[in-house]
Amino acid sequence: METTKKMYVTAEEAAEILGVSTGYAYKIIRGLNEELKAKGYRTICGKVPTKYFEEKFYGLTVAM
Repeated sequence: METTKKMYVTAEEAAEILGVSTGYAYKIIRGLNEELKAKGYRTICGKVPTKYFEEKFYGLTVAM
């Protein structure tokens, strides 16, 4: 069986992964999305690309 990685991490998932509140996870995702917008990417509110999330949190792997 092939396992596929999710394309986006939601705020709820980020909160669980990082051990923070959902409100704080939204704040983190908002900041990451601002960085992506500055680089010219389109973003989705409340979600961040899994690959970018993993890059920003060194050594973290999202296994969902």
